[in-house]
Amino acid sequence: MNRPRVAIAGLGDSGLLTATHLARRFDIVGISSKPALVSGQELGMRISRPDDWVRDYRIPFGRFRRLDGVRTVHGTLTAADLMDRTVTVREASGSERIEHYDALVISTGVRNGFWRQPGVQTIDGVDAELRSVHRRFAESAGVVVIGGGAAAVSAAANLAATWPDKHIALYHPGERALPQHHPRTWADVHKRLRRLGVDVHGGHRAVVPDGFACDEITAGPVSFSTGQPPVDADAVLWAIGRVTPNTEWLPAEILDPAGFVRVTPELRVPEHDHVYAVGDVAATDALRSSARNRADRLLAHNIRADLTGHPHRARRYEPPRRRWGSVLGVQADGLQVFAPNGRPFRFPAWSVDSILQPWIVRRGIYGGIRNTD
Repeated sequence: MNRPRVAIAGLGDSGLLTATHLARRFDIVGISSKPALVSGQELGMRISRPDDWVRDYRIPFGRFRRLDGVRTVHGTLTAADLMDRTVTVREASGSERIEHYDALVISTGVRNGFWRQPGVQTIDGVDAELRSVHRRFAESAGVVVIGGGAAAVSAAANLAATWPDKHIALYHPGERALPQHHPRTWADVHKRLRRLGVDVHGGHRAVVPDGFACDEITAGPVSFSTGQPPVDADAVLWAIGRVTPNTEWLPAEILDPAGFVRVTPELRVPEHDHVYAVGDVAATDALRSSARNRADRLLAHNIRADLTGHPHRARRYEPPRRRWGSVLGVQADGLQVFAPNGRPFRFPAWSVDSILQPWIVRRGIYGGIRNTD
């Protein structure tokens, strides 16, 4: 008897984890524009310490033990027929293929800056881009970071920690940065930024040049609509949270006005049996928080319930009211994680490589990662 086939559209963080939970029960095909997990997490580490970032966030699919038996297709999704239950993929070679499914998981994420783009890449291409970006910042005497979210704050902090002799400045539009986190989180992070020598400027709303998608590093000057004089820099990093969902390949009727996939609390797409969405592309709540709150496990449970004839056993995703978690990533003194109430707790530096990564992340979350393919 053939097992139900689940197509997972997008193998970023959320899609890959969903696949690992389903692979033992179903026939899984994963469709990805990258031949590896290329995470959108930890921008600060990515641009300042790319070798460290590659070790933990750029991992070929063949190294994930729970993906054994999962068939991966390297290409870009171009269409979906939800009635016939097919998706069309343009492979990296340029040829087109049609994949049939019994259940579809939409986890194609968003594009947001140079570090989150949907185009097809090889491993060599990903690594070349990492080196090029790192070199651009290494050769710049001064860097301006524009934005008030976690990506901008992390970028400023990690650049300053890696190159303490550079002038690093953060310009954010509100009274405080990290507006989606608890105020205590920003108070703590702000103190660290100052200790690192980052010049922090609140109340500065940058003028985005006409037609600029904020997907490349530019040079100054940067102008502000809030009345301050322009600032100059050798490199300007735009991390203003301007996201665009990767949903051009989907029928318009399943999307909200902003282009994100509409879902029920069970992460089902309304009016379409056995179609689901998770991660940044899913319109679960204002923060689209399922990507950062391990909704992959809940979704896998619901898919198993639906495909085995027990839809009443599905669980509901309850989004948190605030963002939480790590903001700056691993630092010299360890990893600081903020609870939803803004209270921090820390993994000491010695525990990150000896406990957190090998046991909690690689084995506990991913189910085992080989050292080589």
